[in-house]
Amino acid sequence: MSAERHAVPQKAARPKGDKLRAYHEEAASKEGLDWSLLKRMGPFVAPHATLVVLSLVGILVITGVGLARPLVLSAIVEDAGAADGTKLFRHGLLMALLLVVAQTLGFVQVYTMQLAGAGAMGDLRRAVFLRMQRLSLRYVDGTPIGRLVTRATNDVDALGELFASGALNAIGDLVSLVGIVAAMLVLDWRMALFAFAALPPVALLVNVVRKKSREAYRSIRTRTARMNAYLNEQVLGMAVVQAFAREEAAEAEFDEINLTYRDANKAAVFWEALLDAAIEMVASVCVGAVLWWAGVGHLGIGGDVPFPVVVAFAQYLKQFFEPVSQIASRYTLLQSALSGAERVFEFLDVEHLEPSGSGEVVSPAPAGVAVRFDDVEFSYKPESPVLRGVSFEVRAGEHVALVGATGAGKTTVLSLLLRLYEVTRGRIELFGTDIARVAPGDLRQHFAVVTQDVVLFPGTVAENVALGSTSFDREAVREALRVVGLLESVEARPGGIDAVIEERGSNFSAGERQLLAFARAIFRRTPFVLLDEATANVDSETEAKLKRASDELLRGRTSLVIAHRLSTIQNADRILVFHRGRIAESGTHRELLARGGLYARLHRLQFEEQSGIVAP
Repeated sequence: MSAERHAVPQKAARPKGDKLRAYHEEAASKEGLDWSLLKRMGPFVAPHATLVVLSLVGILVITGVGLARPLVLSAIVEDAGAADGTKLFRHGLLMALLLVVAQTLGFVQVYTMQLAGAGAMGDLRRAVFLRMQRLSLRYVDGTPIGRLVTRATNDVDALGELFASGALNAIGDLVSLVGIVAAMLVLDWRMALFAFAALPPVALLVNVVRKKSREAYRSIRTRTARMNAYLNEQVLGMAVVQAFAREEAAEAEFDEINLTYRDANKAAVFWEALLDAAIEMVASVCVGAVLWWAGVGHLGIGGDVPFPVVVAFAQYLKQFFEPVSQIASRYTLLQSALSGAERVFEFLDVEHLEPSGSGEVVSPAPAGVAVRFDDVEFSYKPESPVLRGVSFEVRAGEHVALVGATGAGKTTVLSLLLRLYEVTRGRIELFGTDIARVAPGDLRQHFAVVTQDVVLFPGTVAENVALGSTSFDREAVREALRVVGLLESVEARPGGIDAVIEERGSNFSAGERQLLAFARAIFRRTPFVLLDEATANVDSETEAKLKRASDELLRGRTSLVIAHRLSTIQNADRILVFHRGRIAESGTHRELLARGGLYARLHRLQFEEQSGIVAP
């Protein structure tokens, strides 16, 4: 609502060496989280378990087909040497059938796994969004918007790569690896030793790459969030950037962020490429060694190895390193996914949520005290209190205005009344009920709020006026627009009240957006109205329309109004003057002017400003 709340406590600076040591300690501690992170995916995958099972069955069948192909190829080679055309045809037909089955099942397996992944990621992204909706404003104020957006987009997408890239096919790779090992031992255990001798160095390399790639992907996720946060700031502040000719400075700042993001990606690509190249090299050496062993058998070194066995063994040896390479490659994808999972589930574990209530219900009354602040204190930062011992009452049907300098605590009063923040000390009652016992959603149903900064959502005019209503009376929307003097203008647009509102309401003027906010409050028909500088950014003509709309809005309702223009609140039943977090004065416009205190001084300064008179 205002800048009062944007001060966020900063962490104490730590020496650079301590930061580096803390990072490595944190990274080491997270190595053991892999299985726990994967297990936390269970509730999101469970609704799509049928698709996952079908996909896994397909993987196993495809693996079996792959294990049978070298044996068929060996038989083809043997039959070719025997010049048996019938057997050669049958074996060729069998090989073709195996290929068709493998490709068909491959499509089904990939499709079902992708469907399961899309469903699970959709559920996870929804959970992240719902968590985001429940965050306390204190947490949101201290977190860049781009970082929050990254949690629901890039980080969830990284986790979705487990399904999209076929990383879960590693199960089939492991089964295939076991089958290939058994087949090679049966064919010739001596040649199998060449393949097995390569496993220790490959395992050592995989372990090194695992650690390095995990660090690289963590760095990528961090820099992605930073880039999104910066881009969000620059897009929202584009007018200011251009007005102050700050394009070159912004470009330099972005280049720095972009280069660190690029370097993090280069590190990840380096380790992945190194692993692929190393495994390919080891595989080639092993194949060469096997062929040498079989070739020198005629010299009495390798023994007699039939040529069809050499062909089958070479095929198995090639397939032996394929799952090794695939497992290693998919493991790097797993590291990327887990780095995203760390950030997603860390966000889902955030405890800075909106407060709850004990289920009490507010019962509005036509008379009596509507709002009571009892010795309320509040601070956004412990060392900087914003409100100090604030106590006042607002009776049902009464119109109370809050005035004072910027930062005096006016907007904070409205925020506390809506439970956007919790009081540090004291008590707030709405119609005799402590609002701390009322669920925020139930509490806010009693208020219509109009702020200085109007937020319009993409959709239609009618949907924005009836914001918060799942179904609404279209005539009531037209009536609200008519009251604020905007119906004729809206009806002149294509679609009328169904006219499309573009992002941030860019196809409406500032005055029209403010009038739409008033129409929204009128449509809501709540017993209590909160106006926060609602006419501060409009021209005189629009202000006159808003004055009429405000009179209609406040008729028969209780209201708290924050106003910078003192001329707009002269008819308020009571004016509370805030100064440095306290109520310095209270009374009607005439009473406060006659008192000659702080309000009278503010009124005089504003009158001189409007009249062009320079105060002495």
